[in-house]
Amino acid sequence: MFVGCINNIEAKPMEGVGVKNTLKRILIGPQEGWDSHVMRLFTIKKDGNTPRHKHPWPHINYVVEGKGILYMDGKEHKVEKDCVAYVPSNIEHQYINTGDGDFVIICIVPKEGENL
Repeated sequence: MFVGCINNIEAKPMEGVGVKNTLKRILIGPQEGWDSHVMRLFTIKKDGNTPRHKHPWPHINYVVEGKGILYMDGKEHKVEKDCVAYVPSNIEHQYINTGDGDFVIICIVPKEGENL
């Protein structure tokens, strides 16, 4: 069992090729008792983005705040607060903040997606 508040979970800057102005929090995963998946919260700051990449697992996204673009499989999809997305396995994708404030996204992946 786990109960927590986002403000008490450390936001770590993402590093690597193609990532800009993006923070990540691990909200729930194996450490909190969810052995098969991990729920993360990405905060993409103004002019920021996640890296354009693909991997062998799918993920589920929910936009909590802000607006941006989900680049997926060669197409740009405008997304904003309360939009959802399913990104299948092995599809190239990227989130880009197009707003003036934070672009905040919940992302759920199988646990192997967090073990990079």
